[in-house]
Amino acid sequence: MIRTVLVANRGEIAVRVVRACADLGIRSVAVYADGDADALHVRLADEAWALEGRTAAETYLSVEKLLDVAHRSGADAVHPGYGFLSERAAAARAVEAAGLVWVGPTADTIELLGDKIAARDLARKVGAPLVPGSDGPVPDAAAALAFAEEHGLPLAIKAAHGGGGRGMRVARTLEEVPELFEAARREAEAAFGRGECFVERFLERPRHVEAQVVADSHGNVVVAGTRDCSLQRRNQKLVEEAPAPFLDDAVRARVHESARDLCAAAGYRGAGTVEFLLGADGTLSFLEVNTRLQVEHPVTEETTGLDLVAEQLRVASGLPLSVTQDPAPRGHAIELRLNAEDPARGFLPGPGRVDRFVPPGGPGVRVDTGIESGSVVPGEFDSLFAKVVVWGPTREVALARARRAAAETVVEGVPTVLPFHRAVLADPAFTGAPRGGADEQPGFSVHTQWIETEMLAAVDPQSLAAPVVEPGVVETWIEIDGRRRRVRTPGGFGFGVGAPGGAGVPGGSGGGGAVPSGGTPAAGGAASSPGSAVDDGRVPLLAAMPGTLVRWLVDDGAAVADGQPVAVVEAMKMESQLVAESAGVLEHVAAEGAQIAAGDVLGRLTP
Repeated sequence: MIRTVLVANRGEIAVRVVRACADLGIRSVAVYADGDADALHVRLADEAWALEGRTAAETYLSVEKLLDVAHRSGADAVHPGYGFLSERAAAARAVEAAGLVWVGPTADTIELLGDKIAARDLARKVGAPLVPGSDGPVPDAAAALAFAEEHGLPLAIKAAHGGGGRGMRVARTLEEVPELFEAARREAEAAFGRGECFVERFLERPRHVEAQVVADSHGNVVVAGTRDCSLQRRNQKLVEEAPAPFLDDAVRARVHESARDLCAAAGYRGAGTVEFLLGADGTLSFLEVNTRLQVEHPVTEETTGLDLVAEQLRVASGLPLSVTQDPAPRGHAIELRLNAEDPARGFLPGPGRVDRFVPPGGPGVRVDTGIESGSVVPGEFDSLFAKVVVWGPTREVALARARRAAAETVVEGVPTVLPFHRAVLADPAFTGAPRGGADEQPGFSVHTQWIETEMLAAVDPQSLAAPVVEPGVVETWIEIDGRRRRVRTPGGFGFGVGAPGGAGVPGGSGGGGAVPSGGTPAAGGAASSPGSAVDDGRVPLLAAMPGTLVRWLVDDGAAVADGQPVAVVEAMKMESQLVAESAGVLEHVAAEGAQIAAGDVLGRLTP
C-alpha cells in the first residue's frame, strides 16, 4: 500500500492530490519552483521541498530533481497530476526504475496511446469511429497541403505526440496550411520535445464529447459517464459539463462502447479520457486518449460520487476499483475554469498578484483552487488558477447555480475570464433555451470554434473587459435607491475619498481599486503601443505581457502594413501574435528566444 506520495505538480491540481492523500491517510510531499515558495499546495502538504529554479524545465519537468526529492523525503509513489510529466512515458519509466510507484498508466500504455498514429490504428482495430487521416506523420507542409487538396477542407493538423490541444491547428483555406503546419510543429517541439504532426479531416462545427474511464489491473474497465467540453478557445477548454447534454442515446452508447473497448485493448490502468468529435451532421470520430487525470474531472466526480484521485491511488496500490459497473449519472455538473486572461483582448494572458480572491459558496458549489488573496499567478506556467464546479439535480438548476457562482466570485489584481463565463451562461446557444415557442427544440448549438467564430463576433468586446489595477485609482461605496454601488475615481477626486469613511460617504474606502481595461487588439493578438514614439519619430512595439519572443514573422528592415502580425510571443503556455498598429519599416530590437517583460520594447517602426 502506498504510504507517501510525491506530488509532482503545482497549483490547483497539486492541492487536489494533497487533499485526497489526507483523506486516505497518505502522507504528501509537495515540490515547488522559486515563484511557488508560498503557494497553497506547499503549505497544505505534509512536507515541501524546493526544486531551485523558475521555469518548468528547471523544476516540474526535471525528473532528476523530482526523483532526488522523492528519495530524500521517503516517498514511495509519484502522482504527476495533469500537464508537465503526466503523459511522458520516459518519466513513468524513470520513476518505476527508481523503485517508486507511478500513479498512472504504465509507460508502455502512455507511449502507445500518446502516439496519435498508433492510437488511431488501435481505435480502427476495435471498431471506433474515425474520419479520414494520414497513415502516419506527414514529412512537411507540402505533404499536408497535398492531403488537403485530395481530401478537402477544413484540415486538422495535430502533434503526433501531443495532447490537451497543444500542437494543433485547423486550416480552413489552402493558403494557410503551410504556416499553420509550421506553427503546430513548433508548438509541439516546445511542449513535447517532438514536432511530428499528422493531418486529418476536421469535422465542421463539431462538439467535443469525451468519456471518463477508470481501469485496474484486475480486469475491470469502468466508463464513468460522458462530458461535453465544446466551449474552447485556441483548442483549450473553458467550460465543461457532465453528462454531455442533448446527446442521442445511440451516440452516447457508441461513445461508451468505443472508450471501453479501446482502453481494454490497450491494457489501461488508472484514470484516462477517451475524446471524440461529434460533427454537426452527426458524424462521430475518435480524437485521442489522454492518459492522465483531466482538468475537468470534478464534473464526473459530482455526477457519479466517485473520487477519481482516490481511485487512481487505489489502482496504483494494486487494489481493484471501488466500483466494477458503469455508474448511472445523478444530476448535472458544470465547471468554469478561472484563467488569468482578458477575454476582451483575445484572451490575452495576464499573470500577476491576486490582490483579492473571494470564491463563491452555497448549495451545490465546489471550488478547486491553487490560490488565495495575495497569491501570485506566475507567467512561467499555465494561466489556470482555480475551477468553480456546480451541481444541480437538473441541467437547468446547475445553470442557475453557475450563474449565481459566477456573479459571487471576486478576483482583483489580474484579468480573468469571469466576464466571459457570465456572458456564456446567459447565451441560448449554450443554455439550450428554445429560441421560439414552448414546443420548439432546444437551441444548444455551441461547438469547438463557437467562441472565436460566433460568440465574440456578436458581443461588444468591452462587455467582456476584465478589471485591472491602475495606480492612483481609488474606490468607495455610495448608496443609490437602497443598493450599494462601488465607484472608482482618480486618487483624491470626488466624494472626499482617500481615507476610510471619506466626507459625506458612509463607509468610504481609500483602498486601491480597479477599472475596466483599455484597448482591444485583434483576437489572439498581443498589444503593441498605439502610437507612443521615441524622439526620432519611430514607434516602439511593446510587449503586453511577460513571456518569450518565439519568432519574428517579418524580417528586420522590411516594410509592414497597419494591423500586420509581425512576431509570435509565448506566455503562460499560449502563443499570441504581436500586431503592428501603424505602417512602417520594422527594426528588430529583441532577439528570437529572448525572455521579455511587460512593456519591453521588442521592435520599432519607422513610419
